[in-house]
Amino acid sequence: MAAPPEPGEPEERKSLKLLGFLDVENTPCARHSILYGSLGSVVAGFGHFLFTSEIRRSCDVGVGGFILVTLGCWFHCRYNYAKQRIQERIAREEIKKKILYEGTHLDPERKHNGSSSN
Repeated sequence: MAAPPEPGEPEERKSLKLLGFLDVENTPCARHSILYGSLGSVVAGFGHFLFTSEIRRSCDVGVGGFILVTLGCWFHCRYNYAKQRIQERIAREEIKKKILYEGTHLDPERKHNGSSSN
């Protein structure tokens, strides 16, 4: 049995790993995809059962619903995540350029007069 952590030390938490390799806590989009997939599974399986009253086939539909909804949510979320990361990187580069060129003759916001005043 491990000794309790000293006061002031952060507790070491074990992250939840799904199937031994998917770290649900630290992987972006994993938690939401699994939750929506579970809900999709229940809705698809129960909906099919209400229409057909076939238990085995409804379980198959539920598993299929889980897979489809989980993958759909995963790809949609990861696409938006990647798009956001690209936008953040572009904004970061633009801020670096602004800081670098601010106050110089290369500053795009600085007004350039064609004629010099005497």
